[in-house]
Amino acid sequence: MHTKHSPNPEIIRSMFSKVAANYDKGNNVLSMGIHHLWRKKLVKYAGAKAGDKVLDCATGTGDLAIEFKKTVGTGGSVIGTDFCAEMLIPAPGKAKERGLDIAFEQADVTQLQYDDKNFDITSISFGIRNVGNPVKALQEMGRVTKSGGHVMVLEFGQVNIPVFGPLYNFYSQNILPKIGGLVTGQKDAYEYLQKSSAAFPCREEFVDLMRQSGQFSKMEYISLTGGIAYIYKGTVK
Repeated sequence: MHTKHSPNPEIIRSMFSKVAANYDKGNNVLSMGIHHLWRKKLVKYAGAKAGDKVLDCATGTGDLAIEFKKTVGTGGSVIGTDFCAEMLIPAPGKAKERGLDIAFEQADVTQLQYDDKNFDITSISFGIRNVGNPVKALQEMGRVTKSGGHVMVLEFGQVNIPVFGPLYNFYSQNILPKIGGLVTGQKDAYEYLQKSSAAFPCREEFVDLMRQSGQFSKMEYISLTGGIAYIYKGTVK
């Protein structure tokens, strides 16, 4: 499903390499810290347990990988990957200061270098909408996940609740990019991120992409904070 509106991987890579240094600060300001609660919820919804092997794609500065590692413990393993090397720079330090042993590697979610049926859980948070071919990404994530394991996707959606919907949409279109620009000095990047959230398929439309990947025996999702974001869970065939 590569349309003319699909993100161009090289433009995305260059944009993220520019915001990398201030990405965490930008996220905390823009989501008022709520994204940490969303990640905790994803780990729980994934059914992660001690000893599990987890692959986190588009890990960025490592937040979701860190959240998983706290749950899988020393008997489990977590690999955090990103296709933008600059985004990964802060990640090892963040893990280390929490006393967590996590491997961070450069990888493209549409061409993962890992063996088939290798991980109990494979995840991606706020990354799949920036992938040129999301169905290919879902296929790859499913391929490296054990049968009966889970592929977890956390992504922004569109809010369609009366009153709150229009207010949030105004905030995300007009205010969010300005604040993101002030915090990171990269207003264009935040304008792009907002537009990509507004256009990306959510709810049943995203489940359709999961279905097209042919990897899952079961697909479900939950909505977060009034539909600002969604967590999708695919059980691998």
